[in-house]
Amino acid sequence: MRASLLLRMSKAAVSAGGTPKAVERLKELSKKMPTEDGKPRYLKIGIQGKGCSGNAYTLNWVESPKKFDERVEQDGVTVIIDSKALITLLGTEMDYFEGKLASQFVFNNPNVKGACGCGESFLV
Repeated sequence: MRASLLLRMSKAAVSAGGTPKAVERLKELSKKMPTEDGKPRYLKIGIQGKGCSGNAYTLNWVESPKKFDERVEQDGVTVIIDSKALITLLGTEMDYFEGKLASQFVFNNPNVKGACGCGESFLV
């Protein structure tokens, strides 16, 4: 007989808001992204193979998580983590940066071993 083992994370993969700036920006964006039937949309964070270093973060709006996606809630903000990105994103803090030339979400990921010069992609 085969035994199956279910592994559950004891810690959230990503600090959903991470910093107060990220929480506030996610709240602002969430208000602007309701579905046609009035239900909220959630920001889904994932990883895609691309760039010089091999991986890049993806951010998409979804209506609900898929079966194995992780749902992370913090300070009134809910973020969905793609199931394929869970291990890569474990321990990551999400921040929001506003500068004179750009505004963007920034990920402080302890698993990153290197990044390309422009900061678009990373290596784990």
